[in-house]
Amino acid sequence: MRPDLFQAPDYYHLDDLLTDEHKLIRDTARAWVKKEVSPIIEDFAQRAEFPKQIIPGLAEIGGFGPYIPTEYGGAGLDQISYGLIMQEIERGDSGVRSTSSVQSSLVMYPIWKYGTEEQRMKYLPKLATGEYIGCFGLTEPDHGSNPGGMITNFKDMGDHYLLNGAKMWISNAPFAHLAVVWAKNEEGRIHGLIVERGMEGFSTPETHNKWSLRASATGELIFDNVKVPKENLLPNKSGLGAPLGCLDSARYGIAWGAIGAAMDCYDTALRYSKERIQFDKPIGATQLQQKKLAEMITEITKAQLLTWRLGVLRNEGRATSAQISMAKRNNVAMALDIAREARQMLGGMGITGEYSIMRHMMNLESVVTYEGTHDIHLLITGMDVTGFSAFK
Repeated sequence: MRPDLFQAPDYYHLDDLLTDEHKLIRDTARAWVKKEVSPIIEDFAQRAEFPKQIIPGLAEIGGFGPYIPTEYGGAGLDQISYGLIMQEIERGDSGVRSTSSVQSSLVMYPIWKYGTEEQRMKYLPKLATGEYIGCFGLTEPDHGSNPGGMITNFKDMGDHYLLNGAKMWISNAPFAHLAVVWAKNEEGRIHGLIVERGMEGFSTPETHNKWSLRASATGELIFDNVKVPKENLLPNKSGLGAPLGCLDSARYGIAWGAIGAAMDCYDTALRYSKERIQFDKPIGATQLQQKKLAEMITEITKAQLLTWRLGVLRNEGRATSAQISMAKRNNVAMALDIAREARQMLGGMGITGEYSIMRHMMNLESVVTYEGTHDIHLLITGMDVTGFSAFK
């Protein structure tokens, strides 16, 4: 692994829009990624293993529920701080950011927003420190883009609920201590349940042979007559809007995170273009390579402006689901395009683990699909601007 010489591009001086606290939080996360993630991540990706030793460090930099109030163990930070942390973590690796996103937005967020005070006090402090790792059970084998079609269900047995069904493509599942699971009750209404490891009939087989997110642990959630205590139901919101509210928070973090992956690919390609000599001059002195780099920095800058404005709207409580959807789709597609162009600029070296680009490119193939595919997000924007739903 080469030394991490990353320098973040800021072509439009967007640092001027950040507070001193924002910059301190970002720079702390950036320094931690350089020290703790960059030196090991290629090896863990090659071995298809999540580096569990970084969990305490992720907690220390605010990677778990940074916007959760301090009384529940969070840092009480704003939405721009959350985005900047996600950007820096994904600059290291999308899989590591996935672990952070799931813990923050898909586990801690619903417990905070939809749970009881007892649930908040029981789970959130331990999730904030990484003592507990959680996962989020929504996607099913036959229900991805249409989560409302889920068949996972629970029945009221008097003193407990009986949960049956299966979820797949679940980040953190193989080693998670608990899962926030979405299932239908006997009337067909979707509710959230907290399912803890060790409950009889609950298993989490790992998903192997992935070409993408190899340094992230992915698995299934299997529920075979699992007895869930009634106090584990999240009571304050039900219906499909409940899990989609969690996804809004996670998609917002992804919009920032994808910029981190794009910046790393751009910075690697820029550095390489100045060092690689062909035909007696650096390849960065040629028109075609300058065109690629100019387009990369332009798209990164546009994405930075998009997410910063979205962060302001989130802080003000004015960001819509459709606005978040646009940013997720645009920024991930942008990052994937940049990764592909950067890989070409490095030629054969671009496919090796000596550089981060191919790993980012493979990871982003998952990021462009999960939490709403590129096409589904296009339809969300289309529905928002026309008023017509194309889903049915």
